[in-house]
Amino acid sequence: MNRPIAAQRLHNQRITRPGPRDVAALVSWLGAVQAQDYPAARWALALRMPAGATAATIDRALDAAQIVRTHVMRPTWHFVAASDVHWMLELTADRVQQKLAYAFRFYELDSATRVRATRAIERAVGGGAHLTRNELGADLARSGIAVAGVRLALMTIHAEVERVLCSGCQRDGQSTYALLAARAPKPKRLPRDEALAELVRRYFGSHGPATIRDFVWWFGLTAADAKRGLEMTRAKPASIDGHTYWACDAPRAAGAAVPAVSLLPRFDEYLVAYRDLDAVPRARAALGETVVAGGQVAGTWSASARGGDTVVDVRPLRRFTERERGALAAAAARYGRFLQRPIVVTRSGRLTRIPTVV
Repeated sequence: MNRPIAAQRLHNQRITRPGPRDVAALVSWLGAVQAQDYPAARWALALRMPAGATAATIDRALDAAQIVRTHVMRPTWHFVAASDVHWMLELTADRVQQKLAYAFRFYELDSATRVRATRAIERAVGGGAHLTRNELGADLARSGIAVAGVRLALMTIHAEVERVLCSGCQRDGQSTYALLAARAPKPKRLPRDEALAELVRRYFGSHGPATIRDFVWWFGLTAADAKRGLEMTRAKPASIDGHTYWACDAPRAAGAAVPAVSLLPRFDEYLVAYRDLDAVPRARAALGETVVAGGQVAGTWSASARGGDTVVDVRPLRRFTERERGALAAAAARYGRFLQRPIVVTRSGRLTRIPTVV
């Protein structure tokens, strides 16, 4: 493991250096935050914020359209700041559509059908409606558009990429869709080169040190795009362990020490935002809920309800030091505050010396 790289990434990603209290400002700093698993994505944001951020904090930001959830890249659901969504989609939409082309052909969603479906979706969420996916599907079916299987999902993704649709307010624990123009009514647009430079600056500032391959993997753009963006920024290259890494404008982490223990959710960007994972041993084998200690994957964890408590079960991949055990208890306590529930920590299903945290 390269400890300086691990330390700097944890620092820049705001895992060991708390980010802003404002949810949209944090999402904007990170560029976009992977969010196909909504509960996990909420924790990914909260653990990067100052103490006190809860699941409700993230819900309120989404309901207030400070952030939106949409297919802005690769194509996978991401949180993106409402102030960024228009220029970011303008930059990435063509690449997302290219990645969807095979699925469109396979499920017989030709251009005319996609246009027709997008117009029907726009009518359905017009006038301020917030509809669940099933409600949207029923509306499309009434318009004579087949929605079986994954066709509905593909049609909603297409409408998102076309900047018609995005996330609406949560309703009884369900996600809804709404009109993007209503959720982000003041589109900010940037010339392509300016948008590219901004995206490169944000990625290498918040995720660096990282490679060009990492950027291409994460945003789904091309290596030429990455190189062009780097030319327009103040990114500085460094050769480490035979790879060229880049970083932008981020304060340096203090030394190479990485003392914190973190309970990272599945799909956390510390593990999934990089094509090259040499700096984080075992990362490829631990893309679920992950215990990170000293910058490396040190175990996995899961959470389940038991009465009025939440049980956090930790499955170590190595022995924890006494200091790490204390840090793990603190991380579990923070997760409890996020959920607003008492926490009991177990090890591989058995109660441990790690204290119960209320």
